Amino acid sequence: MRYYHMKISTLVLFSALIVLAGCSSPDSDIDRPDISGVTAEVEIRRFDRDLFALDTSNIQADRQELMERYGEFAELYFYQILGLNDPRIAPEGPDTFLTGLLTYPATRKLYDTIQIVYPDLEKERQTFETAFRYLKAIFPDRPTPRITTFLSEFSIANFIYGQDELAVGLDFYLGSGYPYVLIDPSNAVFSDYLTRTYNRDHLVPRTIKPLLEDIVGPPGGERLIDHIVRNGKVQVLMDVLLPDVADTARIEFTPDQLAWCEENEQNIWAYFLSENLLYSTDYKEYRKYVEYSPHSPGMPLEAPGRTGDWIGKQIVRAWLQRHPDQGLAALAERMDTQVFLEEARYKPKR
Repeated sequence: MRYYHMKISTLVLFSALIVLAGCSSPDSDIDRPDISGVTAEVEIRRFDRDLFALDTSNIQADRQELMERYGEFAELYFYQILGLNDPRIAPEGPDTFLTGLLTYPATRKLYDTIQIVYPDLEKERQTFETAFRYLKAIFPDRPTPRITTFLSEFSIANFIYGQDELAVGLDFYLGSGYPYVLIDPSNAVFSDYLTRTYNRDHLVPRTIKPLLEDIVGPPGGERLIDHIVRNGKVQVLMDVLLPDVADTARIEFTPDQLAWCEENEQNIWAYFLSENLLYSTDYKEYRKYVEYSPHSPGMPLEAPGRTGDWIGKQIVRAWLQRHPDQGLAALAERMDTQVFLEEARYKPKR
């Protein structure tokens, strides 16, 4: 059973009422596979609606029926996310706790807001379909993911479980007008640099990201360069699977941040080299270059966090250009970071 891709990186996926302006990504040198003959049927299950349709006067039987319908997802939701079997959380029992959740005014209001923002997910369905067609063309043995939507009261945004099953917490995608900062002002998850992406444009990329992380596998080691290369593979696959999504949404930078990275590619690489960061194994020292952060330490304030991810993407693109015969599937097979770097022969643009 695979779940708990529940780090901050996947904790913050939300939906939007705004459309981000996106620049055209310089990924035209990546050969996408031909998907003209590839089909992928997208199934989106609205667990959020089925949950709130439960009859609280018959909660035990209705909950059991819901669990039978949703199987592993329902077990994860009720017991891992809500904690219904934890006496510290639900001292009066799971059904009493669940009844309180479904009737609590604030939770009902949140549910109603989700239904207003997401009366359907047809736009997202089309984007998922394109992504899954590319996925099948690159990795034909992997199943087409099924997507389940839920409401978590802001505890988790996305995760992967089972056989490539994907889950998305719609309460993390309510748009720039939603008062996320009021939920918990002291919690970094609701900081401005994160909540600006809690919108509809980021829903599909962030839902797919745990899947791509699972395909690529963990970093090949504990050094910064291991994380850079691994995250770069994820970003390149994201670009291939989501050609109609703005590059700013795929990498989660603002247009200005993306432009800064493009203009300062050599400076970013030179900084990592001069500070002896690439081969550092001290995660606390380098984590902000590969984790969500307001900015990259030691660089100008215009530099976003996760500059390492962006550099990783350039390294992977260099590898693909030098090895066009290998194909995109090979990215998941090449685990030795040092060999990958030698094969890529990456040189930053001046």
